[in-house]
Amino acid sequence: MKSNNRFLKSVLKTAQSDKTPALPWTRGATRQAMIAKRNQPDPQPRIARSA
Repeated sequence: MKSNNRFLKSVLKTAQSDKTPALPWTRGATRQAMIAKRNQPDPQPRIARSA
């Protein structure tokens, strides 16, 4: 069996199994947390002061 065929078969088998992790946009709470973090304003940068 060629390596390309073996790779494709393993990818298809993994995709059909239930053990594949869900993508971030398909998870409810995780998606909302990512959106909230992304929409937070940037913190104020620290100002370097000389002595």
